[in-house]
Amino acid sequence: MRYPVISLTTDFGLRDPYVAEMKAVILSICPDARIVDVTHEIDRFNVRMGAFILASASPYFPEGTIHIAVVDPSVGKRRKAVLIKTKHAFYIGPDNGVLALAAKNDSIKHIYEITSKEVMLSKVSTTFHGRDIFAPASAHLAKGEPPGGFGAEIRKIVIPDFATIVKKGKVLIGEVLHIDGFGNIITNFREKELESIGMKEILFAKLENATLKLRISKTYADVRAQEPLAVMGSHGFLEISINQGSAAKIYKVEKGEKIAISFPDRHN
Repeated sequence: MRYPVISLTTDFGLRDPYVAEMKAVILSICPDARIVDVTHEIDRFNVRMGAFILASASPYFPEGTIHIAVVDPSVGKRRKAVLIKTKHAFYIGPDNGVLALAAKNDSIKHIYEITSKEVMLSKVSTTFHGRDIFAPASAHLAKGEPPGGFGAEIRKIVIPDFATIVKKGKVLIGEVLHIDGFGNIITNFREKELESIGMKEILFAKLENATLKLRISKTYADVRAQEPLAVMGSHGFLEISINQGSAAKIYKVEKGEKIAISFPDRHN
C-alpha cells in the first residue's frame, strides 16, 4: 500500500489550533497520508525564510512528496494558489515566492492555479487558505487526483528577488538569504552560478559594510578560530562564515542585504 508523504512548513507556531486544523483536514480526506512537520516557526510573514527552509529540507524527502508551504501575508488578496509539479515532488501554497527556491532547484515541469471547488473545503475562509485550500488540495493529490483537475495550467510563478541572481560581466549580484543560529551568512548563490563566472579557490565578496577576500574551504575548521572563510554549505548555498564566530555580527549583515561575488582574474 502507498502511504503518501505530505510536509508542512508554516509561520503559524504551535500555540494556536491552525496546524492541527490543517492536519485534520488532510487526514479526513486521505487517512493514509503521512504528515511531516518541517517547521511551524518561520518568522511571521517572512517569505524569504520560509523559502529557504523549504528549499533546504525538501531534497531529502522521498520522491513524490507533496510539500505545503504557508507563509502568506497577502492571504485573501489577489495572489494565486498554485500547485507546482517538479522533477521529484509537488509544491502547494500561495504564489508569493515561498515555493520558488525549492521548485526552481528541482526543475519545474508544470504549474497549475488551484481554482477547482472540488479540491477545496465547501466553505473557504478569506483568512485561512492553509486549511481551506492548500490542505484539502494536498490530500486530494495524495489520493491520486491528477494535477490537471485542480485548475488551469499556467506558465509562471512569482520569482522574488531572493531567488534571483543578476550577472554583470564577471560579477554576480545576489542576496543574503538567511542568517543561521551560528551567524553564518547564507547567500542565494549555488555552485552552478559561481561556475558561470569562473569559480576559483579565492573569491571577493562585497557586502554593504565590508569587502572580503576569502578562500573557499571544505569545512569551517580549515581556518583558525575566529578567521573568516567561504564554504559551500550543507544545503548547497555559498556561506560566508567565521570559524567559531558570528560573521553576521562582525560584518553587520542583515537578511535581504545585497552581495556581489567575483573571482580574481589570472593576473591578480
